[in-house]
Amino acid sequence: MDDRVQSAARKTERSSPFRGMARGGYVASGIVHGLIGALAITVVVRRGRGEADQVGALTSIANVPLGFAALWAIAALLFALGVFHVVHGFALSRESRTKRWGRRLAEWGQGVAFCVMGGIAIAIATGARPDPDKTTRDASRGLLTLPGGTVLLVLVGVGVAVVGIAWVTMGVTRSFRKQMTIPETGRGHAIAALGATGFVAKGAALLVVAVLLAAAGFQGDSSSAGALDSAITSLYDLPGGPVWIVVIGIGFLAYGLFCFFRAKYAKL
Repeated sequence: MDDRVQSAARKTERSSPFRGMARGGYVASGIVHGLIGALAITVVVRRGRGEADQVGALTSIANVPLGFAALWAIAALLFALGVFHVVHGFALSRESRTKRWGRRLAEWGQGVAFCVMGGIAIAIATGARPDPDKTTRDASRGLLTLPGGTVLLVLVGVGVAVVGIAWVTMGVTRSFRKQMTIPETGRGHAIAALGATGFVAKGAALLVVAVLLAAAGFQGDSSSAGALDSAITSLYDLPGGPVWIVVIGIGFLAYGLFCFFRAKYAKL
C-alpha cells in the first residue's frame, strides 16, 4: 500500500476529535445492544411477539421525546467509529504482510458493520421502516433462483456460523482484552466478565441466524431464513426456548454495558 496513504491514515487517526467521536460510537453501540437485550426479554413477556433487533432498538429510541434528534446523534457517532476502523485498517504496517492484510480486512469489516448500523439509524430518523428479516428472505430467495443457489445459501449460513463461532471464541478466551487497556483490578475483571458474556451471547445469536439460513438452503425455501429478530423469536417455541431467549437478552444487556467501558478503555 502506498506510504502516503498510510501516513495520511495515521495522521487522521491521531486526531483527538476523531478519536473522541469514535469512542462515542462505542457508547452509541452500547445503547443499541442494551435495547436489543431488553427487547429480547420482552419477547418472552409477550409470548413470542416482539422485534428484538437493531431496527426495534432504534425505533424505540425514535418513539421517545427528542428521539429523532438522538437517532441522528447515534448515527453520527456510529459512522465516526466505522470510519475510524476503516482508517485504522489503512494505517496498519507493523505486522507481516499476510497478518497485516488479515487485520485490515477485520478492521474494514467492523467499519462496514458500524456504518450499516448508522445507516439504519438515519433511515429510521427519516421515517423509513427497514425490515432486516424481509431483506434476508428476499436475498435468500434471489440466491435460490441462481444455479447452485441451494449450495450458495448453505455456504452463506456456514459463513455466518464462522463469524458466530469467532464471537464465542473471543468471549471464551477474552481475546478482546488485547484491544483494550482494562485495569488489572476487581473492576477490570468485572468489565472483562461483561465482555465475555456479551461476546458469547452475540455469537450464539449469530449461530441461530446461521441455522436459519442453512435450513432455508437445504429446504430450498427462503421463508425460513431470517435475521436477528427471527433468530431470537424462533427460539420461543423450542423446549426451554424462553429461557434461552432471556439468557441471550441478558447477554446483550451485558454487551451493551461493556461497550460503555470499551469507549473509555479501547486502544484508539
